Amino acid sequence: MNGMDSRNAQTRAIVTGGAQGIGFAVAEALADEGCKALALVGRSQGKGDKAVAALRDRGVDAIFISADVAKVADCQRVVGTALGRFGTINALVNAAATSARGSLIDTTEDLFDQIFATNVRGPFFLMQGVVRHLLEAKTPGSIVNVLSMSAHAGQSFLTPYSTSKGALMTLTKNVASAYRANRIRCNAVLPGWMDTEGEALVQAKFHNAPADWLEKAEAAQPMGQLVKPAQLARLITYMLSPHSGVMTGSLVDYDQNIAGVVGE
Repeated sequence: MNGMDSRNAQTRAIVTGGAQGIGFAVAEALADEGCKALALVGRSQGKGDKAVAALRDRGVDAIFISADVAKVADCQRVVGTALGRFGTINALVNAAATSARGSLIDTTEDLFDQIFATNVRGPFFLMQGVVRHLLEAKTPGSIVNVLSMSAHAGQSFLTPYSTSKGALMTLTKNVASAYRANRIRCNAVLPGWMDTEGEALVQAKFHNAPADWLEKAEAAQPMGQLVKPAQLARLITYMLSPHSGVMTGSLVDYDQNIAGVVGE
């Protein structure tokens, strides 16, 4: 995209997980498409400051809000802080998530609660805050939730994670249905295996992956790569923009492997 792209010129967005990975890729894509007001949310002040500086260099009024989306009070503060800075918010991307491992047998109560607090409760209360504002302002808005292909079922070591993404899938459709008449749209993307900083850490922590894990993983994929954040980001920014029209309640698989296919 070039600097003349203006499809998101009227977008004022909150992006969780915004300092790295999918979230920052979305922020960069929004900047390319004319967005001038961005609130990035994350837990690392250092990463947040770096991300905001990069966006400000591109003419974006960007702020970083240090917050843990697993905490409802933090979610409420995020929305309040963004509104205080920009006056109005009409877009939300829920990209923050934990993909902590756990099977049905070995998942503890604490792990289960941690995953659901981050992956379901956080997005729920962020959407609550943004939708309340949009209803009060009587203005349209767009929400995109980042799910996972694991929402269809998931691997045995991703049981609570997969279940949390399934819950967010239902929440996406419920919100889309509830606020159609208010012109508030809610969609979701379901990416497959991704090449992100977070995934590299997960591979090392949980799977003892070697340094060349990415090269090997990509060589085994049908299209020779894992999903790249910058690629997925353009789908998300399209969903946020007026260009996606009446699109709402959509759950878009973003992967080279097709759900339901067994073998070749």
